[in-house]
Amino acid sequence: MPELKLISANFDVPGRSGIEVYIRGGGYRAARRAFDALTPEQVIEEVKKSGLRGRGGAGFPAGLKWSFVPRESALPKYLCCNADEGEPGTFKDRLIMLKDPHLLIEGIIIACYAIGIHTAFVYVRGEYVAEAAALQRAVDEAYAGGFLGANLFNKDFALDVLVHRGAGAYICGEETGLIESLEGKRGNPRLKPPFPALVGAFQGPTVVNNVETLANVPMIIEKGGEWYAAIGPEKNTGTRLFAVSGHVNKPGVYELTMDVTARELIYDYCGGVSGAGKLKAFIPGGSSSPCLTADEVDVQMSFDALMKAGSMGGSGAVIVLNDTVDIPKLALRTLKFYEHESCGQCTPCREGLPWLVKILTRMLDGRGAPGDVDLMLEICDSIFGKTFCPLGDAAAMPTRGFLMKFRGEFEELTAGGKAETA
Repeated sequence: MPELKLISANFDVPGRSGIEVYIRGGGYRAARRAFDALTPEQVIEEVKKSGLRGRGGAGFPAGLKWSFVPRESALPKYLCCNADEGEPGTFKDRLIMLKDPHLLIEGIIIACYAIGIHTAFVYVRGEYVAEAAALQRAVDEAYAGGFLGANLFNKDFALDVLVHRGAGAYICGEETGLIESLEGKRGNPRLKPPFPALVGAFQGPTVVNNVETLANVPMIIEKGGEWYAAIGPEKNTGTRLFAVSGHVNKPGVYELTMDVTARELIYDYCGGVSGAGKLKAFIPGGSSSPCLTADEVDVQMSFDALMKAGSMGGSGAVIVLNDTVDIPKLALRTLKFYEHESCGQCTPCREGLPWLVKILTRMLDGRGAPGDVDLMLEICDSIFGKTFCPLGDAAAMPTRGFLMKFRGEFEELTAGGKAETA
């Protein structure tokens, strides 16, 4: 079976969130190895060799992203750890911050050494009060232990890590919206290019990495990129923390290699579909990923396999739906979320999302008209790929997925039959 605990291996170790237990378990050994035995370029090469892909949504190769940052810069370089975790259905990064925060800090230290960064920010969503407090305690311990601050590992290298609290905006999970918020401004995403690797926080070169991504780095440096690359399917290496919710008997966070299928995840690990109903659909990567039907449950949960199936791995949040779910009502609820969270900066989002909400609300109220489904699909096409940031895509993709996979349920609403009130 594909269960392999790497990131979560020590989640249940008593006192693991404290530095003493972390060090007793081999903590900060990988960072010391990086400083003592590897050049910054060699660290980046190991991460490239590992095949580690970003665990926050896009699945972009981490080592490649690091290599985009110039070695020399007239302005300071920054690392921003994205701990916003605002994608609906996602709740795995919070466990790292609560149960093994020093693992994240060690990953940050190694990344900053590799890229030549001396200031790192951890951007924590506003609702994560306990998580931010646990992380701050760990940062304070790391300073007291000499793992942060000046002269790290007796080298001429200084690093400061600051925990920054966000205000609960979904849009600040997008890297440039996060940077704008970090700078004290409204979290409106920036037009790219320029990309953050060249012009990011405070106009300096910046790397933005997800919590889970950085937590993988210490084991890669300790055991080698080739060791990590041998885990899981090709180009989808390592493990993923899958946050499973919805209609399953055992919801929770499961760490598995990405050759696991959705069927195995739902039935073997999560105890099957809950309630009297049977599996109707599942959302494989957070609410922004298009749903897949019960007939597609044998898909592999890797980035590439899910992309080939017409969805995406996203944040690793798997939402399971049994056959009691009213898909048009779910689509409306999803749309309302993205309409509310849109910054309103781009016309397709600002105008298109309320329009979609208005049409689907009218349909659910029994006033659907012939052509409504095609009109909604046309609006989705007018939003997708035409906004500053991926929020427009995050709304258009699942909506289009619901409409295409379950078109019949939407067409029924255009025939004059009024749906029950949600």
